[in-house]
Amino acid sequence: MNFNVISRNLVALAAVCLSALMLGLEISSIPTILPTLEHVLPADFKQLQWIMNAYTIAMTTCLMAMGALADRFGRKRIFMVGIVIFGVASLVCGLATSAPMLIVARFFQGTSAAAMLACQVAVLSHQFRDGRERGMAFGWWGVIFGIGLGFGPIVGGLIVALSNWQWVFLVHVVLAIITLILVRTGVEESVDPDAGRIDLVGMTTLSISVFGLVYLITQGESLSPDNLAGMIIAAVSVVSFLFFVVVENRAARPMFDFAAFRIRNFSGALLGSCGMNFSFWPFVIYLPIYFQAVTGYDSVTTGLTLLAYTLPTLIVPPIAERLLLRFGPRVVIPLGLFTIGTGFFLMHFAATSDHAGWMTMLPGCILAGIGLGLTNTPVTNTATASLPIERAGMASGMDMSARMISLAINIALMGFILLQGIQSGLEQVIPGDQIQALAEALAAGNLGAGEAAGVSISMSRHALAQGFGWVMLYGAVCAWGLSALSLAVFGRRALSSAY
Repeated sequence: MNFNVISRNLVALAAVCLSALMLGLEISSIPTILPTLEHVLPADFKQLQWIMNAYTIAMTTCLMAMGALADRFGRKRIFMVGIVIFGVASLVCGLATSAPMLIVARFFQGTSAAAMLACQVAVLSHQFRDGRERGMAFGWWGVIFGIGLGFGPIVGGLIVALSNWQWVFLVHVVLAIITLILVRTGVEESVDPDAGRIDLVGMTTLSISVFGLVYLITQGESLSPDNLAGMIIAAVSVVSFLFFVVVENRAARPMFDFAAFRIRNFSGALLGSCGMNFSFWPFVIYLPIYFQAVTGYDSVTTGLTLLAYTLPTLIVPPIAERLLLRFGPRVVIPLGLFTIGTGFFLMHFAATSDHAGWMTMLPGCILAGIGLGLTNTPVTNTATASLPIERAGMASGMDMSARMISLAINIALMGFILLQGIQSGLEQVIPGDQIQALAEALAAGNLGAGEAAGVSISMSRHALAQGFGWVMLYGAVCAWGLSALSLAVFGRRALSSAY
């Protein structure tokens, strides 16, 4: 490989890593400002959930479509379009004056983030073919993503403390401009020569099914004959998903190719993607609320405390890539998920103890972060390496869609479990007709709502801690279960070694 090619690849790696930094910051810096947004916009608990979920649902809806668009029209071209829209959407987020306006802007931000994320993996797969160089590139991608995730809580807390919340979004406008210049300079254009037409039917049916499910969970809709709207939404979601499966199985070049699941490494990797998003990633959204409302930390202290949870994602990925080369995905990915589950189990006991604080939470947070670092980049590397290089866009789209679908669903599920745990803790304190409204206020970190309803601060914190304990136990069980399932899938002989 000559010097010019090496230099160009390094610039491409820098572009991919900087765009990953933006995505990492956008995920982890926002939760620390949610209590601020609750007061300044203002926003209730459900709107706070939608501020996060509008982003993840948009990514879920568009990831596979963006992968398909990148395969057909060029990964570099779609990457650049995504960066421009992300910068503009970030500007609108920073100028938002109400919760609904911010939610809409976050949806467009998530749509462009889907284009960036799908193209990141495809670009790395195209420009780094050698096994060791590929591992190095994915390792750095994971490290920089980890920097964004690890320092995001501090960035968000410091911005709120020193300036105002708008700059949490506006900083991405500057980063987008720099990233765009790097992409133009270093990224090679690449396409899939066999790419066909865009799968609009598949995109639509998957979007409807995911949105319907998340809406039901987030809004707390009951599935009973008395709730006709909820029953209709559930039925439409189920029918849409079944139609999606039928359409994708019949398409000549599907955006979600179910035949890929015959490759055990690919299937095991996607289980790893889901496992991280049944536990670690959705809890990033709720953990700042725990530290601020239950332990009473301010936004800066909360950001510093969250480093125990997020910084291992910065340190561990290069180690994980070396372990992947030596032991293979069958060992590394299930081990990572098991470690996440163990961390959540320790956090569960720490959060529900009488002396909860950063010291008691520290071991579980660190262990969960180590598990995430062991899982994150090996999952992506394994998924994309399992399929032909010309299908890199589709492979990364399926991988990231598995992540985003499970993330969107579990943001809603964790919120639902949190509310149920809080309500259980309040049942003996206030009348039943007031419990739900108070539980939603407490879940958003508003302890003052408890005092207004005649509930002491200590009782409100106890109920909130109980709700978080339920969520942490849920995360532990899911991570352990998916660890065992991925180990079983990796351990079986592939039904077909050819794609």
